[in-house]
Amino acid sequence: MIYYSTSRLMFILRVMAMRASLFITCYNDTLFPETGRAVVALLERLGVELDFNSRQTCCGQMHANTGFRAESFSQAKRFIRQYQDVEVVVIPSSSCVAMIRDQYPGLVHELGNASLRSELDALLPRVYELSEFLTDRLRVEDVGAYFPHRVTYHASCHGLRSLQLGDRPARLLAKVRGLDLVPLANLDRCCGFGGTFSVKNGEVSSAMLAAKLQDIVVTGAEFCTALDNSCLMHLGGALHRQFVGMRTIHMAEILASTEAVPAEAIA
Repeated sequence: MIYYSTSRLMFILRVMAMRASLFITCYNDTLFPETGRAVVALLERLGVELDFNSRQTCCGQMHANTGFRAESFSQAKRFIRQYQDVEVVVIPSSSCVAMIRDQYPGLVHELGNASLRSELDALLPRVYELSEFLTDRLRVEDVGAYFPHRVTYHASCHGLRSLQLGDRPARLLAKVRGLDLVPLANLDRCCGFGGTFSVKNGEVSSAMLAAKLQDIVVTGAEFCTALDNSCLMHLGGALHRQFVGMRTIHMAEILASTEAVPAEAIA
């Protein structure tokens, strides 16, 4: 017979009743599908019942940020209508969650649709970035991960300033067995990507990237991790061009990794 502590039993019962819908984001769907697979592996290991709406599209951030209001209205309305009846939405991107929390209310206000605004107000408290979902909704920090590598963590601007994730990512990484977490100097410094910012302001973006890379490389880490693949793509490209022997990896892949099924097997 297996005996559980009261706290462990309460966690098991809480998660067994949890159903979540996965919003996978454009970046992951198009360029980094391994992140989506890692989120599924991680949450199913924790007992969360997942569903995936195959009709999901972009959150509309790139449209809104570049002035395509009609297209961003359309994406916002689509997101709200597709997820209005789900228990929770989990998104492995602080950038997309910030778009939904910060810009959707303004978009809906512009539309002047009271019914849609009511639906958004009801949905917003149920939309979670991955680290928020683990620490705030499931109330778990030790997810049973194993990743025997030296790792440094980059805090993306949206996660740091908009979502105010604080030490949630560090708390999760600190519980990963075998992981040596190396603090990153100037953690609040932007990597310079900023979506279309890096395209419109290439020289400024490159200068910001160079400054960030100095802090990352000096850690001597094997991996640089973050909660946004957009930042990791920007950083990873520069590390590759400079022949630095450091790889980038989404934090979901680290948390999904175990001794039996390491990250590379999930990817």
